[in-house]
Amino acid sequence: MSPHHGVAPAEAMRPTAPVLDESGWGVTTSGTSLTIDMHRTEVVSALVYRPRKSVEAGRVTEYAVRLSTDGRHWTKPVTTGTLADDFTAKTLDFAAQGARYIRLSATTTADGHNGWAAGTQRTSAGSSPTPPASPADVQVLGDPALTAPSTAFLPVDGWTASATDEETKAENDGAANVLDGNPATLWHSRWSPKTVRLPHALVIDMHRTTTVAALTYQPRQTGANGRIGTYTVSTSLDGVSFDAPVASGHWKDDASTKTAVFTRPVSARYVRLVALSEAGRRGMWSSAAEIRLSAPGDPSIAGSWGPVTGFPLVPVATAVLPGNKLLAWSAYGVDRYGGSNGYTQTAIMNLTTGNVTQRRVDNTGHDMFCPGIAMLADGRVLVTGGSNASRASIYDPRTDTWSSTADMNIARGYQAMTLLSNGDAFVLGGSWSGASEPKDGEVWSAATHTWRKLPGVPAAGAMTADPRGAYRADNHMWLHATSQGRVLQLGPSKQMNWITTDGNGSITPAGTRSDSPDAMNGNAVSYDIGKLLTLGGAAAYENAPATRRAYTVDLNGGGRPTATRTGDMASARAFSNSVVLPDGKVAVFGGQEIPVPFSDAKSVMTPEIWDPETGRFTPLATMAVPRNYHSTANLLPDGRIFSGGGGLCGDCATNHLNGAVFTPPYLLNPDGSERTRPVITSAPPSHVALGSTLPLSADSPVSSFAMVRTGAATHSVDNDQRRVPLTFKQTGAGSYALSIPSDPGVALPGTYLLFALNTDGVPSVAKTISVG
Repeated sequence: MSPHHGVAPAEAMRPTAPVLDESGWGVTTSGTSLTIDMHRTEVVSALVYRPRKSVEAGRVTEYAVRLSTDGRHWTKPVTTGTLADDFTAKTLDFAAQGARYIRLSATTTADGHNGWAAGTQRTSAGSSPTPPASPADVQVLGDPALTAPSTAFLPVDGWTASATDEETKAENDGAANVLDGNPATLWHSRWSPKTVRLPHALVIDMHRTTTVAALTYQPRQTGANGRIGTYTVSTSLDGVSFDAPVASGHWKDDASTKTAVFTRPVSARYVRLVALSEAGRRGMWSSAAEIRLSAPGDPSIAGSWGPVTGFPLVPVATAVLPGNKLLAWSAYGVDRYGGSNGYTQTAIMNLTTGNVTQRRVDNTGHDMFCPGIAMLADGRVLVTGGSNASRASIYDPRTDTWSSTADMNIARGYQAMTLLSNGDAFVLGGSWSGASEPKDGEVWSAATHTWRKLPGVPAAGAMTADPRGAYRADNHMWLHATSQGRVLQLGPSKQMNWITTDGNGSITPAGTRSDSPDAMNGNAVSYDIGKLLTLGGAAAYENAPATRRAYTVDLNGGGRPTATRTGDMASARAFSNSVVLPDGKVAVFGGQEIPVPFSDAKSVMTPEIWDPETGRFTPLATMAVPRNYHSTANLLPDGRIFSGGGGLCGDCATNHLNGAVFTPPYLLNPDGSERTRPVITSAPPSHVALGSTLPLSADSPVSSFAMVRTGAATHSVDNDQRRVPLTFKQTGAGSYALSIPSDPGVALPGTYLLFALNTDGVPSVAKTISVG
């Protein structure tokens, strides 16, 4: 791997979830499917598939995984997807849940073999049938203890806690402390005047019967004594008779919050956590800072997640394309990077069918890892720098082809880009790669396909105070294009700047972002005309605490932008991704409390949504897979959101060659069924001029229309996305006349998703239009 990144941390080399003991398992094969019977119900979260290098025929390329508790009734696929056609181990992640049976079905193999083609074989003595085709090893991973997917915390109002023993003589460490919302207080088993030996039990009484799906345990945050290692969780309706454990396992010896997913949701009043060992073997103690219980979330409040979709690469960068497709790419390797190899692994996901196809792009001589990206006015995708630091390439979705454009004057990686109001593209920063020189601004001409330096726009004026200097300080800038070729650089440095791009260009201070410190690896989202939301980040690129803070930046007052602190997120985040929705709300996914590249430690698994009307964040349905460094998120034409990627560290355990689609709450009823959407019944022209009137018809009343520019995301930044609410007049029953803004600094030229929203805020499926 590149010396710029160093190596993956030690924890990234070990699976987050435990490998389950295969003792007593049985395996059967039928056609193109392999079924594992664990002969007990366990919480499972992934299959690790290892093709055997001795045999090429029958390697799985397309697959589906289903689960069952009884071997007769099977779930819909919990994960499907496409695998890279190579011999590397693949982790097929899915939402953690209880199951006894696991079925892996191969829908396509590398050589098109039509017999038993799963390429998968148990190899433990006594349980493996004779390999019918290309054999491989399969492991099953258990509860990763990160989160209970698609759940929400239950309110603790009225709850009480008790314990078999508690330390109340020498310290005020009673059981009630686990419900007080203060992680600085704790429950500790009794140690004075004499230690009460393990096991220790802690019981939560909810004082009402409700459905519970998981328990979340926060270890003490001061000191390490008593961190719970081996545990069981059981439930009761009366507090006397407790059922067989619904969760069991062993938690790691660290201060991070852990979750025990139940093998099934249960109806209970009492939940009992039994500590059977101390995680660090320091003594016979147990302790806890906070305990919370989770239930399946209300989809109309929290939204819901679809199954995990496997990709043949880590989607480090993604761009939404016309035709309901998503473009993704990694580096020269599908799961690793390094050097300047002159080619890139790419993939396209058909969002209608879910199919993913892979292609290696060689003809541009460009390894597009760690690039800058701009969505051009004509819908093409401009990708610059990265591992081949001076190169620039263009993807044309109309012809599905890649081509080269002129090299940049300054070689760079981790730079920021945005399209300008005149259709040219601006780039700034990027000291991660290329020669050690100032990464000052330059502009790509849409007319001549050449680059022009901007000596008046030095990168130094827009840097953070990162302790590693320019190498980290000029990365991943937040850029917002406005009128007359101007750009507001509003982060991640606390200092904001106005940039002009005509002639030699200029950069002028625009004030600070209120009381915000530097916020590297945070992001900014344009949620309304001249209004942006900034979220999270950290004072340094890595190994610095992230922030919960969010700010609004308003450009509509004339002159200096107005930055105001809005409501804080529930969780501190860096390496997260944010997406603006058609209704102006902003959803944020993933990230870490302390950013560490390639690590999944301290992952934030609960997305949040910000409401501009209230300035508050609300939690959403929890994710199944961590999304941190090298993850992405994009708004899709149907109003849903793609979230995927993370990792790219070679032979590590934190590569996430997958993604999932999130359905926001505005599309769902409380029972999970879809709400009735308005439908745009007319076909708008493919190209709409600035300042024009667009006639449109719908099948039901519409209360608002909004355009959202299609985005391209990488390294937590998507400078292309912006929401433009439209003024309109109703011209008849179901007929409307929409006013397209005349200012290209408002409706930046390019491809937009046009949504109609009804009075309940439910959006239509978008029509794709080109504006400019």
